[in-house]
Amino acid sequence: MEILAILIPVSLLLGGIGLAAFFWAMKTKQFDDPEGDAQRILTKEWDDHPKP
Repeated sequence: MEILAILIPVSLLLGGIGLAAFFWAMKTKQFDDPEGDAQRILTKEWDDHPKP
């Protein structure tokens, strides 16, 4: 049972770090346009190659 005295604070700390990382990503606008980024990744390669 003593292990719970270690595991509970560690899990809360890791959860807090994850939450802080999520809020940092939202603040720095990491998730602004995921659909547009996906389309650019898919179409960029085809635009660079000349058509036969």
